[in-house]
Amino acid sequence: MKQTTTLAVIVANRGFFPAHLCESGRKEILSVLKQEGIQAIALDPDATKFGAVESYDDARKCADLFRANRDTIDGVLVTLPNFGDERAVADTLRLSELNVPVLVHAFDDEKDKMTIKFRRDSFCGKMSACNNLRQYGIRYSLTSLHTVNPKAASFRSDLQRFAATCRIIRNLKNVRLGALGARPTAFNTVRYSEKLLERSGISVETLDLSEALGWVGKMGDNDKSVKEKIDAITSYTTVKGVPSPSQIKMAKLGVAIDRWVEAKHLSAVSIQCWTALQEFFGVVPCTLMSMMSESLLPSACETDTAGVVGMYILQSASLKPAALLDWNNNYGTDPDKGVVFHCSNLPRSFFSKHRMDYQGIIAGTVGKENTFGTIVGTIAPGPFTYCRVSTDDLAGRITSYVGEGEFTKDKVESFGGYGVIKIPRFQELLKYICRNGLEHHVAATRAHVADAIKDALHTYLQWDVYQHQ
Repeated sequence: MKQTTTLAVIVANRGFFPAHLCESGRKEILSVLKQEGIQAIALDPDATKFGAVESYDDARKCADLFRANRDTIDGVLVTLPNFGDERAVADTLRLSELNVPVLVHAFDDEKDKMTIKFRRDSFCGKMSACNNLRQYGIRYSLTSLHTVNPKAASFRSDLQRFAATCRIIRNLKNVRLGALGARPTAFNTVRYSEKLLERSGISVETLDLSEALGWVGKMGDNDKSVKEKIDAITSYTTVKGVPSPSQIKMAKLGVAIDRWVEAKHLSAVSIQCWTALQEFFGVVPCTLMSMMSESLLPSACETDTAGVVGMYILQSASLKPAALLDWNNNYGTDPDKGVVFHCSNLPRSFFSKHRMDYQGIIAGTVGKENTFGTIVGTIAPGPFTYCRVSTDDLAGRITSYVGEGEFTKDKVESFGGYGVIKIPRFQELLKYICRNGLEHHVAATRAHVADAIKDALHTYLQWDVYQHQ
C-alpha cells in the first residue's frame, strides 16, 4: 500500500487582482505541503505568470502537466491567493481527466491590508470556484474554515484529512478482495452483493475451502516455506502450550493463503473461519489473520467481505492496522459504554498483551485439540474510529456508518480479544444499527479518521453515509 500522498496544485489567479499574491501564495502552499510530507506537482513559475492559471491557455498547460503525472497524482489542491479565475480552475480539472478528490482552499484577507494592493477577495472567489465546479460536475472537498492561512494548524489538519480521503479513493479503485470459503450457514448477517461492490470498482475473487486444503495436503512438514511460516508465527506472539502439530497446520494454511493472495493480487481477504476448518483440518486461522491485518492486508472472519471493505477503508485512512469486532455487550449501566469482542484475530497492535490460545466457544463441539490458533488479550486504551459497510440489496445501494470513540481502561473478565469502549450517544448509534437492520460486526482502527472516511464515501463514491457524532 502506497504510504505517501501526491497532490496536483492549481494556483488560481485573476488578472485585475494583485498577482503578486499568487507568487507568494504559491511558495507558501508548496512549503506547507512539504512540511506535511505531501508531494506536490505544480506548474513552474515560468510556465505561466507565477505558475498560476487564469485563462484557458493556462488551463491547457496545467492539464497537460497533470495528465503526464496521472499515475502518481492522488488528489488536487485548488488554492486561491486572490479571487482566482473560476473557469480556469474548472477547465484545468476537466481537461486533466484525473477523476481524483479535489480540495478547495482560499487564503484569508488581513484586516489591516484591505487596500487594492493587498486585498485578496478569496472569500468571494471560493464561492464562484465551487459554483463552477458544481456546474462542471466535479466533486470537491472543503476546508474547515472558509478562508484560512496555510500555516494555520486547522489547514494542516485539513491537509492530513484530505490526504486520508485521497488514499481511500485511490486504494478502493480497482481493488481486489479475496473470499476464502462460504459464509458460515448461521451467519445470514454477512450476506452481501458482489454486484454492488463491483459497480464501485471492488472485485471479489472467491476460493473454495477445499482447494486451499488441497494445496495444504501437498505440503511436507519440513518444507522450507512451512518452516519459515512457523518461525514467523512463533516470533509474532507467544505460543506456549500450543501443540506442535497445530503450529504446523497453521503454517501450512498460512503458506497456502499467502500464495493465493500473491497469485490473485489481493489487497484484503475474508475467511470461513469456522467450523469446517476445525472439524476437517483441526486448527483455527485467527493468528494467521491477525498477522495479515497487522501487515496491512486486512483479514475478516466469518467470510464477512463487506466487513473487510470497512477494514480496508479504515486502514487506508489511518495507515494503521484495522480489526473486525462484534458490538458484543453492555458495560454495567453506563449507556455510553460497551464491550467489543472477537475470538480473536485482532492485529497484535490492538492489544496490551497477547498470546495464542484455543477457541473456547467451539472447543466443546469439535474438541479443544482442533481449535488452537486464536490470539487473545485485552485491547489497549486509546482512540479509535469504527466503520461498517453494507450492501443494501433491496435498495440497490451501498450504505455505511462511521464514528469515533475511545477504548477505555475499564476492566472486564472475558476470553478472546476484548475491550471496553466509550462512544458519545452510544444508545442512539445502537438504535440506528437496529432500526436499519445492520450487522453486529464493525471494523475499527486505532486513530480518529471519521471525517476523512465520510468525505471519501459520501462525496466521491456517492455511498449513503451516516456519521455518528
